[in-house]
Amino acid sequence: MSYLIHNFAALTGTGLIKGAVYGLVALGYTLVYGVLRLINFAHSEVFMWGSFAAVWALAAIGAGPNPSPLEIALLLLVALVAATAVSGATALVVERVAYRRLIRLKAPPLTALISAIGMSFVLGEIMGLRDKITGWVGLDGTLHLYVSGARDNTRFANPLQSRILFNIGNYGVSNIDLLVLGCALVMMVALDQFIRRSRLGRGIRAVAQDSDAAALMGVNKQQVIRVTFLIGGVMAGAAALLYLMKFGVTRWNAGFLLGVKAFTAAVLGGIGNVRGALLGGFVLGLAENYGSAIVGSQWQDVVAFVLLIVILLFRPTGLLGESLGRARA
Repeated sequence: MSYLIHNFAALTGTGLIKGAVYGLVALGYTLVYGVLRLINFAHSEVFMWGSFAAVWALAAIGAGPNPSPLEIALLLLVALVAATAVSGATALVVERVAYRRLIRLKAPPLTALISAIGMSFVLGEIMGLRDKITGWVGLDGTLHLYVSGARDNTRFANPLQSRILFNIGNYGVSNIDLLVLGCALVMMVALDQFIRRSRLGRGIRAVAQDSDAAALMGVNKQQVIRVTFLIGGVMAGAAALLYLMKFGVTRWNAGFLLGVKAFTAAVLGGIGNVRGALLGGFVLGLAENYGSAIVGSQWQDVVAFVLLIVILLFRPTGLLGESLGRARA
């Protein structure tokens, strides 16, 4: 307990940063569940593929030493475009391969769940075996920069160096902390307003509330489903870049544990609720840090799931509970 008291500011700061990343990834789970009432367990691999896209984009450009502020902004923009494009495309592939036919056949939710888990393993193993896959077609030498050490940690060459701007208690708030937190909040607010104000957002809410009635009103359900997956993928790609800027490394199975925690955050906030995803992410990030300070860092993951069980016991719909379909404009 004394460790928690003496390091409260640092635990709060890092907890909020982790929570922001959890919240962005949780959006993919909550949007798909809100529209389809299905859990997309392949979403964690969408995040992982976006993280590798950001790493490889900067590796391909080959940023020089001591870049200027303009060059840093351009490099990060390139990494962001690469991460969101690859994550968005991966999410559309998941929708096409793992869900579309099952939805058309009105398959039971359990079938779609198993299909998504299988897709998750396939995407993860493709990334983990990319050295062998390129070797089979004779491209391992040409693509050595991207396929060597396929199962090792891959470092992100962050062009923005961390710099302490000010202190809160014993925690030095860095420029990267502010950037990660600010970007996550801006993207959350933008998505929330898009869902509530735009024509396409109203279509998403209509399908979430009653897909048959929405179809009678002229809403293209299939287009709404594709857009929902695409938005979730883009958010996961942006989260992947922010995660790399803070933690600096990814690997072929990086999405598994983070994806499980993001799903936990979505459930905590009220799965199907966009604002709940952000709230759940922050609550989970803070609870992990405070809990690990009390019972030990080795129990950090256990703390997260104990919190989930406790909240679901007393509030099964999550902290906010309101579904995407009932969101008010």
